[in-house]
Amino acid sequence: MHASSKKRGLTVYELVLFAMLGMVMFVSKIVMEFLPNIHLLGMLTMVYTLTFRSKALIPIYIYVFVNGLYAGFAVWWVPYLYVWTILWAVTMLLPQRMPRWLRYIVYPLVCGLHGLAFGVLYAPAQALMFGFNLEQTIAWILSGIPFDIIHGISNFAVGFMILPLVNLLNKLNQQLHRSRTTT
Repeated sequence: MHASSKKRGLTVYELVLFAMLGMVMFVSKIVMEFLPNIHLLGMLTMVYTLTFRSKALIPIYIYVFVNGLYAGFAVWWVPYLYVWTILWAVTMLLPQRMPRWLRYIVYPLVCGLHGLAFGVLYAPAQALMFGFNLEQTIAWILSGIPFDIIHGISNFAVGFMILPLVNLLNKLNQQLHRSRTTT
């Protein structure tokens, strides 16, 4: 494909890939639902962002939309419109030329902190939709702390898979592009 045509939009390959990656997020959530607040979503959000940069929003929002279709577009779903975008944005702001050893520390920490802060990030939508005042919002956040701790610890643990998965996706993309240019 000509370089100028790539700038105009997504390739068929990207459309299919991003649809599949969004579904990987969704299926991973469904498979792990029996574990409270333990999932791969933060890790996958960071993997996709580090690999595909701004285009990572496509599989992320495919996941958000499919999750709404599956479980219903109710009030719980509204914060999903921004909660994953916050992790995407923080990941986008991380230096791209960070030493490899530091990536193994920073990526799990960011992923873990997002899980730990999930209730706080979720709270503004809850407050607006349910008319909570400041005291009620703080009480809602405090009641969720045990779940946020589980979320943060599990995100931190699976965060150690971020760099290996980014390396794998980059390697697979390079192989695919080499094979497409030689055919």
